[in-house]
Amino acid sequence: MLDFNHRTTIADKINQFIDAGIVSERVKQEKRNYLGASRLGVACDRALQYEYVDAAKDEEKDFNGRILRIFAIGHVLEDLAAAWLRAGGFDLFTTRRNDPQGGQFGFSVARGRLQGHVDGIINAAPAELNLRFPMLWECKSLKASSWKDTVKRGVAASKPIYAAQIATYQAYMESQIPGLSANAALFTAINKDTAELHHELVPFDSALAQRMSDRAVKVITVSEAGELLPRITNDPEHFECNFCAWRERCWSANHAA
Repeated sequence: MLDFNHRTTIADKINQFIDAGIVSERVKQEKRNYLGASRLGVACDRALQYEYVDAAKDEEKDFNGRILRIFAIGHVLEDLAAAWLRAGGFDLFTTRRNDPQGGQFGFSVARGRLQGHVDGIINAAPAELNLRFPMLWECKSLKASSWKDTVKRGVAASKPIYAAQIATYQAYMESQIPGLSANAALFTAINKDTAELHHELVPFDSALAQRMSDRAVKVITVSEAGELLPRITNDPEHFECNFCAWRERCWSANHAA
């Protein structure tokens, strides 16, 4: 039963029902039992390890209905961006999200313990752009301030976790799509507040891809040995820790570094 009081508005009541339903649907979904390649660029080794082993999050940091709605909106915006690129003359192959017979372009290595699912592959575009194919496509939706920083500084400096994702995907998808790592990826960022689009060519960074691959091996190996990786810092007030979903767990006495 949901908890209403005399100050609860009709909007509050409806949203509580919606969010309860969204959370219930997520709980029913099969839990991920692998390390997601899109997360390899996370700053802290231990945070990445907690994510891999599906450690319980701090209660207030667990996903709620609003956060899940944000994720869902991001998926819809990604689909729109793909449609817009196709309208602009791009031959873009993406996941068919609502097709039970479909599936994402992706890879699975280390006996399925490391997996990645790419947003799309571009095979052609208007000749005037002088692009080379096949080309990896990755798309993110960002709030205005984050989008502007990405435009100003570039994805590698502004969003290193996305740069790591792109490099890893280019490396591991090469065996399936020969030539993919030889060509720059196309990174598309959507401004969720203004619908502005930013597109950036991202050359393959083989050194970054190797570092991320080595990191994946470390996380998997140490986790399966029952050991704990070090934190990014010895300061519990470090800014990365303040946003971490496992902050309380990590800094508790029985989880000391």
